[in-house]
Amino acid sequence: MIYIGKFFKGLWSAINFSRKLILNLIFFGLLAVIVLSIPQQNGAIKVPEGAVLKLNFEGKLVEELTYIDPVDAAFGEFFSSNDQPKEVLVDDVVKVINNAANDSRISMILLDLQSLHGAHLNKLDTISKALINFKQSGKKIIAHGSYYSQSQYFLASTADEISLHPYGAIKIRGFANYPLYFKDALEKLKITQHIYRVGTYKSAVEPFIRNDMSPAAKEANQLWLDELWSQYKSDIAEARKFETSNFDDKADQYLTKMKQVSGDYAQYALQNNWVDVLQTDQQLQAKLIQEAGSSFSGKTFKNISFNKYLSSLNSPAALTLPSQDSVAVIVARGNIVDGKQKAGKIGGDSTAALLKKARLNDNVKAVVLRIDSGGGSMFASEIIRNEVLAIKEAGKPVIASMSSVAASGGYWIAMSADEIWAAPSTITGSIGVFGTILTFEKSLNSLGIYSDGVATTELNNISLSRGISEDLSDVFQLGVEDAYDKFITLVAQERELSKEAVNKVAQGRVWTATQAQSFGLVDKLGNKQDAIDAAAQLAQLDNYDVITIEQTLSEKDQFLKELFNTKLVSTYILPEPSSNNLLQRVISSFGGLGEQMIEQFDEINQFNDPKGIYSRCLTCDVIY
Repeated sequence: MIYIGKFFKGLWSAINFSRKLILNLIFFGLLAVIVLSIPQQNGAIKVPEGAVLKLNFEGKLVEELTYIDPVDAAFGEFFSSNDQPKEVLVDDVVKVINNAANDSRISMILLDLQSLHGAHLNKLDTISKALINFKQSGKKIIAHGSYYSQSQYFLASTADEISLHPYGAIKIRGFANYPLYFKDALEKLKITQHIYRVGTYKSAVEPFIRNDMSPAAKEANQLWLDELWSQYKSDIAEARKFETSNFDDKADQYLTKMKQVSGDYAQYALQNNWVDVLQTDQQLQAKLIQEAGSSFSGKTFKNISFNKYLSSLNSPAALTLPSQDSVAVIVARGNIVDGKQKAGKIGGDSTAALLKKARLNDNVKAVVLRIDSGGGSMFASEIIRNEVLAIKEAGKPVIASMSSVAASGGYWIAMSADEIWAAPSTITGSIGVFGTILTFEKSLNSLGIYSDGVATTELNNISLSRGISEDLSDVFQLGVEDAYDKFITLVAQERELSKEAVNKVAQGRVWTATQAQSFGLVDKLGNKQDAIDAAAQLAQLDNYDVITIEQTLSEKDQFLKELFNTKLVSTYILPEPSSNNLLQRVISSFGGLGEQMIEQFDEINQFNDPKGIYSRCLTCDVIY
């Protein structure tokens, strides 16, 4: 036995030594790469004269980038296991377009949107307006692709010319809202559901208690979806100079038109005037070489990519004057959860801390709270709202600027602002609350596992393994009803409406901002810049800077971020994006169904309100 023990100790020492050796080799190897890459970092990015700016950004358009651990991201890419979605800041896209309009080196824009994963209508509209302003500078925009999704086509419609590959297609099918429902699945797993809610239209919990969408939810959802669809059609019809009816084919009409072109999707798009010309990538390239000139290699046209042009703009240039009066922008994006959270989620404590930072900064004279959230924890929402009130008490105006969604808890954190601004397509409202507890006593019993014992009071007779008594269940329902009453009372107080009027448009019902404005839930329609201008006006500012207050990285995270963002490091350890990622292939084989299930369960997993009460709109997501 002694020899066996020594053997395993020696084996473990060898394994541990090997592990440390490998990690050290990797670390020193990366340091060597950084040293070698330093000369390259000093070279400024050169924009060719007369270049075509390729707007070829990749990912989903967002208000704030989700925090991803730099090491996880780097090695996740290396092992082709990074399932984090790519994201692009809307502000970055607008910044690039606006600068290109006044840059004499840029001759035109090529919209290469094949890697744009999707976006809500208000984000697309913000970029669309920037593209329209670019055209007013006298420069041309060309869009080209082998396939256009609905989101991609919205941006492409602003182009002077839209081209499509002869074997390509455009997918325009309208908007939809189809959540997954789990009632029978939960019953088969013998999971007991304890659901508490208030609001006729509070359909957030329906996936747990039904196998289909309720008539009330269908009525409400159809109303705001139709409003979004009307906005989408109107904007594109105006840009393309045709009627909105061009998008409203019934199934039989669509079949007739497709028969006329023998099932050729590209010809269908051409006949519908959705595109101007059918051409291959090579034909487009030859055309752009003729118009813009060839690159240094002579193999393609003179161009600069979105990322490279953005990098050229982000070089250390103008520094903010420390004494400059400022309007602070704070982004609240994602589910609202309790405690401290990284970017991409709204933590009650962490978001309140950002607001407090603006409040205590003497240079900040006004605050814009940019909200992109369907809500979440009621308690965390109130923590954030309290800090909004504190900023107002400090004499600084606060503007709530709604992005794609500001519903339920997203509306809660907005309602105490001096003014609420929203885009016409913003989804808001959903003023209602719910509580949900899933217990597993029946599941455990079916496996022969039981829970039993004693307690000093009946109040402690509650457990995931034993269930909830009827009396305690009634207590939870009372708590949810009290929370709903607090919600509508606060809305009435902050929006100077009667409680009855609020209750009439509340009940968990979802609205677009144009509808919500008519009820007094929203003050004005406008984008983020409009909200910033309004904040400056309320603070009586003429000359001011706009700063974004965001979470600061720790020294360790900052070092790792710079390390793995280094050009040569990325080149050596990160392969080009590949569609061979197994998880991506599995998810895509289900047509997005797998991703939808993961997203819905992930939202449930984030529920952490101390009292188990939530104001969350789970049906505010739109299928584009």
